[in-house]
Amino acid sequence: MSTIAARWIAGLVLGLASFTAVTMAATPAVGEPAPAFKLQDQDGKWHSLADYKGKWVAIYFYPKDDTPGCTTQACGFRDNVFAFNKEGAVIVGISVDEVASHKEFAEKHSLPFTILADSDKAVTRSYGVLKTYMGVMEMARRDTFIIDPQGRVAKHYESVDPEGHSQAVLADIKALKAAAAAGSKGGGR
Repeated sequence: MSTIAARWIAGLVLGLASFTAVTMAATPAVGEPAPAFKLQDQDGKWHSLADYKGKWVAIYFYPKDDTPGCTTQACGFRDNVFAFNKEGAVIVGISVDEVASHKEFAEKHSLPFTILADSDKAVTRSYGVLKTYMGVMEMARRDTFIIDPQGRVAKHYESVDPEGHSQAVLADIKALKAAAAAGSKGGGR
């Protein structure tokens, strides 16, 4: 193969690889502290991770308000909100959309939980889920983190299927709570 052809093929491969590249920091590992944040919700109210200390938190990142997969995922969490509440768990959605977009999305689909606007992409980047689509658009990858009451990552789901995802997260929160309770009864040994 000629050098020119080899360079052309290498350029093509690199170009395709960057077509949907993930531009991210390291994703926090299970057991590590969850990255702190302070973001506005769909009503303009500020929220920080510290506000949820002592609670189980399901933080789900999603690419774009009011798109088919994101709507399916959000409505799944909406439909299970009472079960999450029963477990003492909080649902928080995060995307790089603006507050106004979140407000419209939340109202249109009657979302009874917080969705946060990370329009400068700093939080999405700190969780390691900022993805570049088609080489130009940066959005969140569809990942979810369960944060324990001490603010540590208890579970991480990568590139999730929005259909049925909220049920899986709820089941895992129940299992993690049971394991934590069993561990505390056993004296931590």
